[in-house]
Amino acid sequence: MSRFQPLLLVLTLCAFNLAASSATLAAPRLNIEITGGVEAAQPIAVVPFGVSEGLIPPADVAAVIGADLARTGRFKPMPTRDMLDMPTTRDEVDLRDWSLLGMNSLVIGRVEAEGNGYRVSFSLYDVFRGNELASSSLISSKAGMRHTAHLVADIIYEKLTGQAGVAATRIAYVTSTGSGDSQTVALKVADADGYNPQTIVSSGEPIMSPAWSPDGRRIAYVSFENRRAAIYVQELSSGRRDLVSSYPGINGSPAFSPDGLRLAMTLSKDGNPEIYSLNLLSRELVRLTDHYAIDTEPSWSPDGRYIIFTSDRAGSPQIYRMSSDGGPAERISVEGDYNGRASYSPDGRSIAMVTRINGSFRIGVLDTERGIVRLVSSGNLDESPSFAPNGSMIIYATIHGGRGVLAATSVDGGGNQRLSQDSGQVREPAWSPFMK
Repeated sequence: MSRFQPLLLVLTLCAFNLAASSATLAAPRLNIEITGGVEAAQPIAVVPFGVSEGLIPPADVAAVIGADLARTGRFKPMPTRDMLDMPTTRDEVDLRDWSLLGMNSLVIGRVEAEGNGYRVSFSLYDVFRGNELASSSLISSKAGMRHTAHLVADIIYEKLTGQAGVAATRIAYVTSTGSGDSQTVALKVADADGYNPQTIVSSGEPIMSPAWSPDGRRIAYVSFENRRAAIYVQELSSGRRDLVSSYPGINGSPAFSPDGLRLAMTLSKDGNPEIYSLNLLSRELVRLTDHYAIDTEPSWSPDGRYIIFTSDRAGSPQIYRMSSDGGPAERISVEGDYNGRASYSPDGRSIAMVTRINGSFRIGVLDTERGIVRLVSSGNLDESPSFAPNGSMIIYATIHGGRGVLAATSVDGGGNQRLSQDSGQVREPAWSPFMK
């Protein structure tokens, strides 16, 4: 086996996994199963919200908020059946009762009619200190009720942790159903909890490597719809898409720069897979690497100064870093005989990557200052890691029960969850930035 083959094998496996399912699509929404949490998760009571007489809200706001908080691994919502009282206004709250039940925090609220929509009001209490931490009212449409609940969850999360919440963000992913001539591959975008999925593009050929623009309004991806690889950039609101790269050979691994003006990518148009940068306004293409090895999978640092990428120039796939304008590259992954598909955390202090351990591909987090790698997944074929925009969690692709599913884990090692469809494969996740 040549030194090029391990990296090419993984790229081939990614494409194969998209087309491998023989099932048909039964339920488009992702189902989320929480598979582990943090032992020190904070107990919190999210009381069912009160509603005006005769009003039937389109979503159970309290249930959505509780589920959002539980998925972070930082909180343990109290089951509704264990609540001795269900206050919905300040006057009905007696924090002593909740203290006896061992709650750290309490959330109450109401949903009322407001014009053609709704007003969602809530209050957050510190049970032990006996004070109100936050209260607010948000206006919601009928269709936007779940999103409003996600916004409330994010307010609560930030107030209790000091870190921005990600319940109101979105995820992109690729699904594959059917086989042969009936195969359907689709790029989808859904809320972070798997609800409200939307198909961005579908094809009978593989779709790979979705990447969000920094403002969350566009997605770049690789499509083989014309029997050859090409890179598109698609606007989510209008569906308009632009073909930005269709050179002979490899057109792969698109990645937006932090300012959204450039797209890094892998091209083999000059014979060898190299890293290029495309100015999306002028369409000027600049070659950034020039090496006989395979250079692929570029990703930008949050400040835009550097690009990390995978290269086998040392004999096996490893992570390298260079200036975003090109030039000399330095190896930054040291441990292991395979490290690839790397991306920076939002604060730039860590890098998520695929690393091979005893023949299994796991997700590792590399501390950029200390050079230490910590494993955060335990599968045999885990790939495509993507940080949440607050850096607290990583979503990645894995295999469960013989099918491709998504998994998410908190960076500190808890809050594990699995996201899957009732049938078919789910691969290639990408977590959105904070939506603007």
